[in-house]
Amino acid sequence: MAETVYRIEGMDCANCARELEEGVGRLPGVQRVQVDFATAKMRLEGDVPLPVLRGRVESLGKRISDQAAKPAVETGSPNFLRYLLSRTETRLALSGAAIIVIGLICSLIAPLQAVAQPLYIIATIIALVPIARSGLNTLIINHDFNINLLMTVAAVGAILIGQTLEAATVVFLFAIGEALEGYTADRARDSLRSLMSLVPPTALRIRRASLQSSAGSNFIPIGIMDMPAEETVPVADLNPDDLIRIKPGERIPMDGIVTAGNSGVNQAPITGESIPVNKAVGAEVFAGSINGEGALDVRVTRRAEDNTLNRIIRMVEDAQSVRAPSQRMIDRFAHYYTPGVMVLAALVAVVPPLLFNAPFYSLADGTQGWLYRALELLVIACPCSLVISTPVTIISAITAAARRGVLIKGGAHLEALSTVKVFAFDKTGTLTQGKPAVTQTRSVDCETGEDCERCDDVLALASAVEQSSAHPLARAVVDAAHTRGLDHTYAPAQAVTALAGRGVQGRINGKLVTIGSHSLFDAEHPHQHELCEMVDAAESNGQTTMLLSDGDRVRGFIALADEPRAESKTVIHDLQLLDIQTVMLTGDNAAVAKAVGQSVGVDDVRAGLLPADKVDAVKELVAKNGHVAMIGDGVNDTPALAAATVGIAMGGAGSAQALETADIALMADDLRQLPYAVRLSRFARQVIRQNIVISIGLKLAILLLALSGSGTLWLAVFADVGMSLLVATNGMRPLRLRD
Repeated sequence: MAETVYRIEGMDCANCARELEEGVGRLPGVQRVQVDFATAKMRLEGDVPLPVLRGRVESLGKRISDQAAKPAVETGSPNFLRYLLSRTETRLALSGAAIIVIGLICSLIAPLQAVAQPLYIIATIIALVPIARSGLNTLIINHDFNINLLMTVAAVGAILIGQTLEAATVVFLFAIGEALEGYTADRARDSLRSLMSLVPPTALRIRRASLQSSAGSNFIPIGIMDMPAEETVPVADLNPDDLIRIKPGERIPMDGIVTAGNSGVNQAPITGESIPVNKAVGAEVFAGSINGEGALDVRVTRRAEDNTLNRIIRMVEDAQSVRAPSQRMIDRFAHYYTPGVMVLAALVAVVPPLLFNAPFYSLADGTQGWLYRALELLVIACPCSLVISTPVTIISAITAAARRGVLIKGGAHLEALSTVKVFAFDKTGTLTQGKPAVTQTRSVDCETGEDCERCDDVLALASAVEQSSAHPLARAVVDAAHTRGLDHTYAPAQAVTALAGRGVQGRINGKLVTIGSHSLFDAEHPHQHELCEMVDAAESNGQTTMLLSDGDRVRGFIALADEPRAESKTVIHDLQLLDIQTVMLTGDNAAVAKAVGQSVGVDDVRAGLLPADKVDAVKELVAKNGHVAMIGDGVNDTPALAAATVGIAMGGAGSAQALETADIALMADDLRQLPYAVRLSRFARQVIRQNIVISIGLKLAILLLALSGSGTLWLAVFADVGMSLLVATNGMRPLRLRD
């Protein structure tokens, strides 16, 4: 059954989402419902009439803003006053506040003092109606107590004992406090919604200049000459293979392939890269990135809903369904907490008067009665600050990571990353560049031990022979010759022949030039002992060597290696400073693995591993250390990624596979984001713990004041509102975390 997505208004805390999910789930015809507090969305599968669904949502104190929530560009939260005026419950609370002010004025005028008490009661009732309605409906529909019911009981109790001004003020402050929580939550959601604004709503589509007739000839229909060559269309109307033009300085509206033009593109919104990336014909571009100084023509490759940015947004939104263990624990606690508070408040009100002859009502000398203290307990016990402490922190951290090109697919993975003690790295394409490169060229006639004219000639000859080959080593030789301006020194070799896995040879200027392995030259091309020593030294350092002969004379050798990424050594060092052990897992031979491992500085190297062996190695590390992260390319390392506590894929921006399979994806293929992601996850866990301590600690302090008779309802509600605001604001700190 198709899923429908609704945007919900009025969800002030994560407990609201749980109540709504449970209440809507009880409707006939609902197959599955999921409500996400972080995104304010409800996903529903089932056959439920919209009026029935809307009525159930509104009976629980929430609203459906649209029939279907669409991934459109959204504006930021309004200012707080506009936010208050946009909500029915806060408009009623503000009306009640105005009546309270009138009552206070009347209490100062002797002839009107008798009017003050009724005005306070009227103010309480006006502000309490939506609160009481939500609390009672939740009790009837879900058979559950919520904070609105607690406040309703507290307000009615305060009126019954004659504390009408306190009752009215407490309800007003509670309504404003709930609105403040909602406003703060909306600001956290805006950090995610800001990603949506990265794609422009329209694009400049290029019309086809000519159409192909059924007969195969080109013709231009009548009137086509009067039509513009370009047209502005909504992004949603673009289809794969459409051609669009992006002018200098514009945002790129769709994923695609450059067909004309050359420009530097700022991909920071997608990949986190700080330096613009040059894009020429054949290069891939991503929706949401910013074009630089040149115009680009781009062939669209995906529809708008499937482009890289929208996939990132969906996954960041869906990440909230993968709740962190601390969040699940708090949600379970809150489910039993509120009814427990109701029972405790009843005991506080009844037990001391019955067993210890304590006053039930407040006395004339100012001694607080236990009924009043029980009402304070109801107000103090509001779980909102505790329930909101985790989700705001997690969505802030996930969004902050996404802005840096790190896609974390859930609070559970964020929390797991903070506990990782070992990072296991794949070698090829992760710690290394993933392709061989020439590291040195040496002629037997070289006198300096460094690149010289004779060494360049060896490379030029090799390039002339290898130009027709697609082998990775051959391409590395040709690329090196091109970089050094040697690719046109000789004409391409003639009669090029492969030597059955041992090398290749071809004729240049009538001479037979042979390029091959050390074993081939040992067997067929006698050479100097000194050359053997240099080749052996290169191979012992993990490099691949190719010797070259020109006619009957051995001219020298070329060494190649899959070079480590420039940032690998720094990243490994930074992780070790975070007290994380690093291990490299590779299928390469031991000599190559050892050389790369020493170069980048990992703590341990395990070589000669098949994919199944990597899985076993990860499981062994998990058994020994508890929490292990595996970093690979997201395709051939998928089994090992799945076996780890946290699987991290490289190159998520260009790989749908990486986005789907890993727990975390490095969108820009940039290892430098790993230490930041670890620090962010640890900081988020620290903030969550701070919020829990703040929530529980301050509640206990105010509770002790209430039970001792030193508190007031005003103090209780001020403390509750203040705590909720404090933990929500603290929970947004991950958005500002820097390196």
